[in-house]
Amino acid sequence: MNEFDEIRPYEPEEMKQAFEDLLKDRQFNLIMKGFAPWLPKFVRNGLLRLAFVGVKSPLDFQLRFMKPVVKYIIRKHTDGCTLDEHLLPRDKQLRYTFVSNHRDIVLDSAFLDLLLIQNGYPTTVEIGIGDNLLIYPWIKRLVRMNKAFTVRRGLTAHEMMASSQLMSRYIHFAVTQKKENIWIAQREGRAKDSDDRTQESVLKMMAMGGDLKELNIVPLTISYEFDPCDYLKAQEFQQKRDDPAFKKSKQDDLDNMKTGIFGYKGRVKYHCGTPINQWIDELKDLPKKEYFATLAQRMDSEIHQGYTLYPCNYIAADELSGTSEYADRYTEADRQRFESYLKGQLAKIKLPEKDEPFLREKMLTMYANPVINKGKAMRRSEK
Repeated sequence: MNEFDEIRPYEPEEMKQAFEDLLKDRQFNLIMKGFAPWLPKFVRNGLLRLAFVGVKSPLDFQLRFMKPVVKYIIRKHTDGCTLDEHLLPRDKQLRYTFVSNHRDIVLDSAFLDLLLIQNGYPTTVEIGIGDNLLIYPWIKRLVRMNKAFTVRRGLTAHEMMASSQLMSRYIHFAVTQKKENIWIAQREGRAKDSDDRTQESVLKMMAMGGDLKELNIVPLTISYEFDPCDYLKAQEFQQKRDDPAFKKSKQDDLDNMKTGIFGYKGRVKYHCGTPINQWIDELKDLPKKEYFATLAQRMDSEIHQGYTLYPCNYIAADELSGTSEYADRYTEADRQRFESYLKGQLAKIKLPEKDEPFLREKMLTMYANPVINKGKAMRRSEK
């Protein structure tokens, strides 16, 4: 285990000290004060210590502290969150590496954790999280308690190779030795236009540490009816158009996290595709360069076919194309509701030279791309 100390989650024997360190953190205490400003610090911390009694592992921590929080978010900020796992083997003792499209920095894996437990799986997932998001010590401590391992960002080419090799060895170790599930995004960062594509570099990284088959990779599709960060993504498109050197600040990242967690999402669906072990041997005779390109394309096909499409997706596709190809998939009430939603989201964008037609087109594209990509994937699979 010492090899992975730099990136791994906390081990059970480290949890108590990590929790005490968290309670001593000034910034963490300010956050907690915001939830219960009427309670003195010693009372808040005393209650947290009482709640922590019996927590022996990161999984215990998730079930005790995170499960009720995630259930509250689903109840308050979605119209339901469900998992389709019918393509997975019936043996729920198997462990998986879920490779998914990326909709939310915090909730993609948090929702999956809850869905796995609710559907009878014995454990949750360890997650890869970029160190660019661990901007305060208390955040890093909290995510390590919550089964997160660190993905290093902003490295030189040489550092990136060493970091990728270490992370790959850790993922293989976690699945085969620790008997943990893994969740990792199909690409670095979110696809801001929802044109979800698996980066070959992610697959190559996972292959560095051993045979991909031992990771039991599952392509996972996450479908939001409404993306609460859609207007922030559209805003960033204009900022980058107007200033090619524009880069988000740390505060921008925090604003995205907050909006993603507490914004309205409508219906949310997780769909597990066919585990790649059922077809990966078909690619084994391909040259190495062609192998990873083909594997990424096959992963994308599984993820795209797994989209759950909502009326807003079809409306956006028709509006962008100027046709009524999908008019039978939505009603006039659906169209009016989506139009009202778009206006409300666009109104939240505060830019000095706001280009509303451009911003609207970007938001429509985010909702249309799943329709376009699912259609292409379904047609290819039927050939």
